[in-house]
Amino acid sequence: MTEEKQPETKSTAQFIRNVLVKGLLLFLILNFAVGLIPVGNTWGSLSLYNRVWPGRVRLPFGENPAEAYNLSLYDLEAMFASHEIHAGPKPADEYRIILIGDSATWGTLLEPQDTLSGLINADGLTASDGRTVRAYNLAYPSMSIAKDLMILEKALTYEPDLILWPVTLQSFPNSIQVETPLVANNPQRVIPLIETYDLPLKDDLSAFTQTTYWDRTLIGRRRTLFDALQLQFYGMMWAATGIDQTYPTDYTPAQRDFEADNTAFAGWAPGEMQQADLLTTALRAGASLAGDVPVLVVNEPILVSAGENSAIRYNFFYPRWAYDQYRAWLAEDASLSDWAYLDLWDSVPETEFTNSAVHLTPAGSQAYYEALKPALEQLLAP
Repeated sequence: MTEEKQPETKSTAQFIRNVLVKGLLLFLILNFAVGLIPVGNTWGSLSLYNRVWPGRVRLPFGENPAEAYNLSLYDLEAMFASHEIHAGPKPADEYRIILIGDSATWGTLLEPQDTLSGLINADGLTASDGRTVRAYNLAYPSMSIAKDLMILEKALTYEPDLILWPVTLQSFPNSIQVETPLVANNPQRVIPLIETYDLPLKDDLSAFTQTTYWDRTLIGRRRTLFDALQLQFYGMMWAATGIDQTYPTDYTPAQRDFEADNTAFAGWAPGEMQQADLLTTALRAGASLAGDVPVLVVNEPILVSAGENSAIRYNFFYPRWAYDQYRAWLAEDASLSDWAYLDLWDSVPETEFTNSAVHLTPAGSQAYYEALKPALEQLLAP
């Protein structure tokens, strides 16, 4: 009896072994074949957002996904695919405004309806040709004008009619551009922009995250794939709650009192900062990228402190000498460039800032929008 079953047992074992060997070979082929696909491919555009659940109103960002149903990742394709702008072709009756910028525009501590894009959408504006104005928030919470330029290049594929680009001095020092993880992890997007527009960052190329062939394999990309899958999972909770960040009530307020000798900015003592140290050329590059699409650069509101030694510093970020010089340079650049410019630096009262010198309360955001609205209406009805 036992001898009759031996051939069957041997055949089953051989079958299992063959399946395992073939499965391993197929996995290895797939793993190394994936390594031939360049970083920055369109895999990230495969998304459940705008299909199974709604697209997000802000680009994904967060460090506490269990509470905010959001997380930070570096795949720009996956980030855009999760956003409402990726829902489908642009409607014929839509005048599309795209906002880029930092955490102030993204809306740290603000509900979506209280952000600049939310206020624009709630106002019921129409363009001169009758199209309905719709604003899309494509800002991202980090201070880097190179990051804005990278996002702008991607955003232009969604056919905007106007680019609204709030900026602040903290985003301009050349030395901090590649420190932003979203920039450092996308050299295939940023380096061509540096080369095409001759941006003064060529000495910083080594700071980009360098990838090897192994990093591009399926195993090497496991963290990228895991983050993308996590983002899909949190989409279900986003759809159910509309929550995409935490809203603590006990945050530390923005600093308003300063030391008497606190006069430096970004390592520069008074008078040391040169215009060449700031990446203002990125604004010209952005206008060139945009082509016929108008670009409105807005020097966004900052906290102007009335506290101790406020005669020396406006706020935690800016000594007066540095910020005043920046404003003068920006205004001069604007007068010589093909982008429109609006300086709203002091348009919001000191009391309407939250945990940062650029983060606004809902009332502060409303004051900001009211100051911006006349220029916006002028662009809508040329």
